[in-house]
Amino acid sequence: MEFGAQILNYFNTWEEILPTIKHIDAGPWSSLMFSDHFLPPYPGANLEAESALESWTMLTATAAVTERVRLAVLVTGNLFRNPALLAKMASTIDQISKGRLILAIGAGWYEREHEAFGWNFPGVKERCDRLEEAVELIKMLFTADGPIDYNGQYYKLNQAYFSPPCIQKPHIPIMVGGNGEKRTLRTLARFGDIANIDLNKPGTPELFRHKLDVIERHCEELGRDPSEIKKTMVTPLRIFDDEKEAAQYLEKRGRKTWLYGTVPYIIERVQQYIDAGAEEIIFSGLSTVEWAEQVEDKIFPAFS
Repeated sequence: MEFGAQILNYFNTWEEILPTIKHIDAGPWSSLMFSDHFLPPYPGANLEAESALESWTMLTATAAVTERVRLAVLVTGNLFRNPALLAKMASTIDQISKGRLILAIGAGWYEREHEAFGWNFPGVKERCDRLEEAVELIKMLFTADGPIDYNGQYYKLNQAYFSPPCIQKPHIPIMVGGNGEKRTLRTLARFGDIANIDLNKPGTPELFRHKLDVIERHCEELGRDPSEIKKTMVTPLRIFDDEKEAAQYLEKRGRKTWLYGTVPYIIERVQQYIDAGAEEIIFSGLSTVEWAEQVEDKIFPAFS
């Protein structure tokens, strides 16, 4: 079983995050990821003036100071960057990291940051249309043997050469993140290599299994073997000593299904996700060295 860490790149500095990055790279973790927001992604919390480090810049620096873990932005907001530019960024980081990059991408959801920085934020249909085009275009570039033309509704290429090529073969894995059953999971089934189901709200093993069933149905319709797609999920994690304290904390925040609780509860719940089909579980939360050590010491031994 594989476990990844999504490190919080808000409310901190590079120097504060660096020890955690190095600790995770030296430990039993399979992957290290950041999130992609230009404002701390907590709508209504009056935190817009707080630090929000840019994720792909962070990822580039992280590629240079790590040696082992796979790296990704979980997930890249498609509307922030032209997908051809994103593909070039990815192939460069793939080279820096010696083939450890995952390109993870989603349609985007936080309207306020788009408004703040001047990006258009269209409706759900257009965002899904753009995501589908972007993933198709990126995969074409990743697998190109010569110049590429692309004439989509939103993105166009004219005899675009793609170099340097991906170090990873057949190409950098493409992770499509999101839970939308009609469009996002179908885009994944068409073009993606890794599924990532976001179980922040809500998140249960039953819901995760349902999403995997939807992916399998899309694969069947498209003539694709669903075993070709790696199944991953992301969920907040926090260890509590007292079960009642954890329940009260979650109740207050309206997040009853987060992976917050005592060690026995978390171990049981993680096993349920594994039984439902998870191949990698990515934990998000307060990502300090102490946080990572808690998980390594108390949770990982149950799955070694």
